[in-house]
Amino acid sequence: MFGSKKEKSVKSNLIPSSTSNTFNSLVQGTSINGDIVADSDIRIDGNLKGTLECAAKVVIGPTGSIEGEIRCQNAVFEGRFKGDVYVENLLQIKDKAEVNGTVTTSKILVQAGAIFNVSCKMGSGVAAHKTNKKLADAQPVS
Repeated sequence: MFGSKKEKSVKSNLIPSSTSNTFNSLVQGTSINGDIVADSDIRIDGNLKGTLECAAKVVIGPTGSIEGEIRCQNAVFEGRFKGDVYVENLLQIKDKAEVNGTVTTSKILVQAGAIFNVSCKMGSGVAAHKTNKKLADAQPVS
């Protein structure tokens, strides 16, 4: 009665995001030729040609496109990707995604309908040392 509140536990099947509340975004209609280094989650709805180094989760939205290399903790692909991707934990490929290239990850989930033409290497920690080394070597822009 008094002082007894029931707390609801909410479970989610989503990939965990970074612990901070920061979020980066490349919006539709924006194109970048170059490299991006992000400490927190990033969502790509525009176009990127280059390298994306992320210490958290990468999301390629339905209108997003990346050609190059991605190194991250977790990733969700809904748009197009061509190149090499290194995901330390879980790579999730949605049904409308198109992925071409090489994939290195610990775990993968590919939904029916996705275009998935890759060479894939899987196992616990296969991408970890490559991801962490590249992030440690990254220099901030002054």
